[in-house]
Amino acid sequence: MAPVVGGGAAGETFHKVNFAAPRSFATAFKSDLKETLFPDDPFHDFKGKPLPIKAKKALQYFVPIFEWLPKYTRKLFMYDLLAGITIASLAIPQGISYAKLANIPPIIGLYSSFVPPLIYSVFGSSKHLAVGTVAASSLIIAATIEAKVNPIENPQLYLNLVFTATLISGVTQLILGVFRLGILVDFLSHSTITGFMGGTATLICLQQLKGIFGLKHFTTHTDMVSVIRVILKNRKEIRWESTVVGVVFLVFLQFTRFVKQKKPKLFWVSAIAPMVVVVTGCVFAYVAHVEKHGIAIVGDLKKGINPSSLKNLDFDPKYLSAPIQAGLVTAMIALAEGIAIGRSFAIMENQQIDGNKEMIAFGLMNIIGSFTSCYLTTGPFSKTAVNYNAGCKTQMANVVMSICMMLTLFFLAPLFSYTPLVALSAIIMSAMLGLIEYDKAYHLYKTDKFDFIICMAAFFGVAFISMDVGLMLSVGLALLRALLYVARPASSKLGNIPDTSVYRDMEQYPGAIDIPKTLILQLGSPIYFANSGYLRERILRWVRDEQVKKASEGDDVEHVILDFGGVTSIDITGVETLVEIRRSLEVRDIKVVIVNPRLEVMEKLIVTNFIDKIGKERVFLSIEDAIEGCNFSLTPQKECGSEES
Repeated sequence: MAPVVGGGAAGETFHKVNFAAPRSFATAFKSDLKETLFPDDPFHDFKGKPLPIKAKKALQYFVPIFEWLPKYTRKLFMYDLLAGITIASLAIPQGISYAKLANIPPIIGLYSSFVPPLIYSVFGSSKHLAVGTVAASSLIIAATIEAKVNPIENPQLYLNLVFTATLISGVTQLILGVFRLGILVDFLSHSTITGFMGGTATLICLQQLKGIFGLKHFTTHTDMVSVIRVILKNRKEIRWESTVVGVVFLVFLQFTRFVKQKKPKLFWVSAIAPMVVVVTGCVFAYVAHVEKHGIAIVGDLKKGINPSSLKNLDFDPKYLSAPIQAGLVTAMIALAEGIAIGRSFAIMENQQIDGNKEMIAFGLMNIIGSFTSCYLTTGPFSKTAVNYNAGCKTQMANVVMSICMMLTLFFLAPLFSYTPLVALSAIIMSAMLGLIEYDKAYHLYKTDKFDFIICMAAFFGVAFISMDVGLMLSVGLALLRALLYVARPASSKLGNIPDTSVYRDMEQYPGAIDIPKTLILQLGSPIYFANSGYLRERILRWVRDEQVKKASEGDDVEHVILDFGGVTSIDITGVETLVEIRRSLEVRDIKVVIVNPRLEVMEKLIVTNFIDKIGKERVFLSIEDAIEGCNFSLTPQKECGSEES
């Protein structure tokens, strides 16, 4: 770009600032919408392609199975076959266990590991994610729906509301994915999820003491105090036989986890351990007739694949609030957990997954699942880790797992009816102990105290009040922190790095040099109604402090240069604030100069006539140009560029 004469002085040249007419509303809106909803530009491969190629790519984009299946090979299948069988061996005990945690028939847990994985294998974009039920969502569903319907007194209505909650969760996930609103899940920060999962895991472990101790009476409340109180109240019901069996199973499961940590190649030892516990428990229960000794078993499990549950969906206004609440909360939790887990394993392979496509896949599998006697599913960490370590290569591993579950439902389901509940409790407790991440909490404490507080708010809120309250407390604190960043944005005084044309924060680089008669300020955030008042006061305070400093050095401040390179947008209140700052400074014979306003900011400054008020000669492309222009104005005219406009 050719330099133009500026500043009104012969020989002084500056790079040209673009004062083009603002874009139309439609153009600007389209650009902003694209950046908001399509930041990854998913259709970049479509440009310049003929219509048949575009149609093929569109089909592959929206239905990922058409992308990976044509390239599928026998070699890949051998890996996926092993991985699928391995995760199926984990899905059977987990499905039964988490169904009991949700207070629904155990067979529903097996159904939920048959249909949803098939749906995910078609629409899911993660090669490593293994679909299944999860403990946190199971407990949230149980705690929320129990408040309306007692699962013991009215089990069918309770189950119907669970299916309804699953449908609502799926619809929510699908809507978020279709409208690409994954940004909402981002409000569940890493600190929030760490604290929430830790608190939930603690609660679940305490609740499993009912099965470990063989208690007949328990509480429907999920807070820690209520659980401990009811255990102490009913301590006379504790059966030593059940306790001994439970402790033995738990020690065995924890030992296998220890083996996996010490010898990662022996991951399969931990993977098959739950199935070993279930099979051992079934044999032990059948031979020893454990029911006579106070050890309860799962009970009848019918053969056959998922029956339709369309007729079971219940939208009775009397009860609808419970499944709506459970569905919305579990939708967000399941999305946050599933997408985060899928991304973490994709990164290990230097791959990427599309969070919005994952939302659509989760939504479809939960919607169809609610029609086929399944309850909420997502991508559990334990099963996905086993799938990854077992060497899975594509989504075919979920298909293999689903086929294994189908064979189990057709032929083996009745065999698991002898599973002792204490074995399931041990399996759940062992899995949950791995979700209490002490090391991550300590890392947060050492690196960011506010993140640690957010984590602890979720943990203690879930543990001592309720899961909903704990989640809201943590998200509220995270939003408060974000609002503080917006309302109190950072600004800094810039100085010149000696022997360069670089200008940097003088607090960070104490060796940077002040510019005579000039104060350079860098603003690093959008200027909105929420922070404009603070920025006005902060800029005026910078000026006041600089005037005091320069006065002591026999100098004064004649120009304030505002670097707008980090200001991504500005609203009307922000523009009015700039007008007020200009007036306040010009009363003191201080001129305001603007550097490098971005396109959106420049457009707003033009349409509000701020550029006309300040003068185009006071807008520069770089700090160096601005300083040259201001140096020229240090004459009797005291103008930055030319006569005052």
